[in-house]
Amino acid sequence: MVNAALLSKIEEAGEAVMILTEGLEKAEFLGSRLTRAEVTRQIGIIGDIAAKLPQETRTVLAEPDWAGWDATTRQLAHTGPAADEALWFAATALAPATLMWLRVYRQNKPKLFICEPTQAG
Repeated sequence: MVNAALLSKIEEAGEAVMILTEGLEKAEFLGSRLTRAEVTRQIGIIGDIAAKLPQETRTVLAEPDWAGWDATTRQLAHTGPAADEALWFAATALAPATLMWLRVYRQNKPKLFICEPTQAG
């Protein structure tokens, strides 16, 4: 199932963001060229995948802030203080909340997270 693969990629990128930002203060994070670049890349992955999720999936998985991901992705296309704020918010609030909700859904709706093998014919 396409959704399972996409949701798995969101989880992987979200976990990477959590690891990369653990224990960092905002100024330290924004001043770290390498960490910031990698977190920006991982947040971009989540935003891109969120944009590709079918509306039906977004409806079934209603709790994650999909509109917030859309807005963050648009904001990160720019530079400056607003983009910095969007990145920090995504790293410290949006990604952790999304991961939490995906864990809840994984337990409550496990079929959404199962990759079905393709049949060779």
